[in-house]
Amino acid sequence: MTDRATPNLPSRNFTETEAFYSRAGFTTTFKDAHWLILVRGDLTLEFFPHPGLDPDTSWFSCCLRLDNVDAFYAILLAAGIEEKRAGLPRLHPPEVQSSGMKIGALLDGDGTLIRLIGN
Repeated sequence: MTDRATPNLPSRNFTETEAFYSRAGFTTTFKDAHWLILVRGDLTLEFFPHPGLDPDTSWFSCCLRLDNVDAFYAILLAAGIEEKRAGLPRLHPPEVQSSGMKIGALLDGDGTLIRLIGN
């Protein structure tokens, strides 16, 4: 197995988190009262319970490094996640930044910022 890191993100409700990310093709590989692990291909997201989290003030975030940002973004759009400037969940379309990197964003229902960054 190669070395890797996985983000540990908050979830106010594991059932809702599972349902949301399953729309983007993630499957549950582990779940108990204290931990949830979701996988989609080589991507792994791990969640811990945080029932008192205020999504509007959440500062949690992570980056997904993707070979094809546009294709993954299209999956999120097809899953019914909307592009909008406010409210949760929401998407911000990928754009080429001054660094030359293509970056988009997903904010989930718990207010976690997931940056979508092209490899």
